[in-house]
Amino acid sequence: MSDDLTLHGHLVGRQGSRVDLNTPVLVLDQGTLDRNIATMAALTAQRGTGLRPHAKTHKSVDIAKRQLAAGALGVCCAKIGEAEALADGGIRGILITSPVAAPRAIERLAALAKTASGLMATVDHPAVAERIDAALAEAGASLDVIIDIDPGIARTGVKSPDAAVELAQRIAALPRLTLRGVQYYCGSQQHIESYAERRAAIIERTDYLKSVIAALTDAGFALEIVTGSGTGTHRIDLDLGVFTELQAGSYVFMDKQYLDCDLTGDGSIPFETALGVDARVVSANHSGLVTIDAGFKSLSTDGGVAVVRRGAPETAFFAFMGDEHSALIAPDIGKQLAPGDPVTLTVPHCDPTVNLYDHYHVVDGDTLVAIWPVSARGRAR
Repeated sequence: MSDDLTLHGHLVGRQGSRVDLNTPVLVLDQGTLDRNIATMAALTAQRGTGLRPHAKTHKSVDIAKRQLAAGALGVCCAKIGEAEALADGGIRGILITSPVAAPRAIERLAALAKTASGLMATVDHPAVAERIDAALAEAGASLDVIIDIDPGIARTGVKSPDAAVELAQRIAALPRLTLRGVQYYCGSQQHIESYAERRAAIIERTDYLKSVIAALTDAGFALEIVTGSGTGTHRIDLDLGVFTELQAGSYVFMDKQYLDCDLTGDGSIPFETALGVDARVVSANHSGLVTIDAGFKSLSTDGGVAVVRRGAPETAFFAFMGDEHSALIAPDIGKQLAPGDPVTLTVPHCDPTVNLYDHYHVVDGDTLVAIWPVSARGRAR
């Protein structure tokens, strides 16, 4: 057997045991994680804004419990499968942020609504709202729903204020559904590196959100919840004061994509890097290049490339070399590192990287202190 618990269970609590982990391995610094959770909780509390962090980032019952303990209203999940996994682990206040439309998925949503405390789901089409209501009637359940608003990327969400009002009117006529508010997630603006450019883009998009809210209000709909935002725009959205709750997720880990962004406007970094992949040199036969044991199967590729955090020169250039391997390239690196030497990488994009692993290896410094399952790994439906 080569599963994580068999390989590494005996290392938990042993001083300095991180160095003995079989690599590649997903590593999470517990103290840094908890500080990041506390920092975002404090920021939102100071502004009187709720926090419903997105669990699609971590897919973890253990991390969600820490967020709830720090004051979060609940968590967000991208898919019904994620919501089922977290609800099974006792997580309450789940909002499913992607429309649930497939017939079998709607049946599962109705079943989950009977057992999951505080469950909510997004809708963006009257016909889907009707299907959900019918499934709820079959299951003997009811459900609070949020209208998803398209922020301009044509992915999901109603496309206009008039469409929002039409959907709200249809929901109001359905006995098993209760409209609670709206969702608005400006995903394409989250990674604009310049704070000034990101702020200008969000102000323009928030003006549109206000027009949709005004149309719904004029039509007689009181919106208790306005939910959205992300790690990249959390400060801007708090300043603008339109959201009643934020959905930021990646702040718990901080990947390279967000580290490349000015999140605050003054260049300071409000959150620390908690997540990494520990790898190991497997070949060092060239002076300017060493090969490590983490490739496409160990790191997401949609956010660029990983960067060295420790164990090798920070200036070393990372390059994928296939499914199982990557290279670290720097002058004389093959003379500085030898096969078996450990290196730690900051991941390009945390969400899809996490989904490649079964477990987090939770560390305190260089000691393995726990092994947590990635509870919703692969729950893409």
